[in-house]
Amino acid sequence: MSSTAHRTSPAPKTSRGLKQTGFFQGERSPAALVVLFALWACLAFAVLFLLVLLVTTFLDGREMFSWHLITDYASSDPEQAGARAAILGSVWVIATTAVMTIPIGVAAAVYMEEFADHNKWWNRAIEVNVQNLAAVPSIIYGLVTLGVLTALNIVQRNIVIAGAIALSLLILPVVIVATREAIRSVPNEIRQGSLALGATQWQTTWRQVLPSSVPGIATGSILALSRAMGEAAPLLVLGALVFVTFDPTSIFDQFSTMPIQTFNWASRPQEEFHQLASATSILLLVLLLAMNAVAITIRNIYEKRW
Repeated sequence: MSSTAHRTSPAPKTSRGLKQTGFFQGERSPAALVVLFALWACLAFAVLFLLVLLVTTFLDGREMFSWHLITDYASSDPEQAGARAAILGSVWVIATTAVMTIPIGVAAAVYMEEFADHNKWWNRAIEVNVQNLAAVPSIIYGLVTLGVLTALNIVQRNIVIAGAIALSLLILPVVIVATREAIRSVPNEIRQGSLALGATQWQTTWRQVLPSSVPGIATGSILALSRAMGEAAPLLVLGALVFVTFDPTSIFDQFSTMPIQTFNWASRPQEEFHQLASATSILLLVLLLAMNAVAITIRNIYEKRW
């Protein structure tokens, strides 16, 4: 009996293998040096540009960055002006947006990833359109919301719920895409093991897939809300106020947000208002960094648990 020798094809080189074979660490050919220099130059330019922007904004707004910025309302006097109403308005709008967007986005992603028949043309059309909607400019969602409210004869459009609808339309595709990626990252062995033990597809999704994908869902949702918090264009289309001296107490109250307040102060000719705009930008940046930190913390906690 003759034995046949089986030849195994060499494993493809990974990025780590490229480093070990000398593209970056071994022989320094001219092409490798050019690529390495270009990569470091791009990184240095991006970091330097960001640092210059942050330092310039901080230096411009440091004189106005105080507790008065958080506790006082907007005023025509820059020495007495604050962003309290804008901060609370941002909280109201983002909280309402989260309540409206996250359940719908997660449910849509679960259906598209776990239950939808991708052989059906309408499911493929929905998938393509969701991906395309994630790249639509934000002002378009403001115009769509304005058109819907006008068609419904809703006169008061500069209220919290209207702004939340516009921002929900803006970030809903982002939440769906992020949730689908999180669900897709769950190993199929978990699904197969659950189904083999007699669980239904819904029980498998609810008890195994969703808990395992919580880190990705939470991270994607919080990052989407961070994007919504920095938006001003769709809210300006709806007529959000730029000068508010009261706290919003319900979703039917008029409001302003931190980006809109920053836009208002930056458009004024007085230098003091420009400093207030820089200080508000710093505060907004701190809130965005805090939201990103929460997303990272949630992801790390659930990754250790699951």
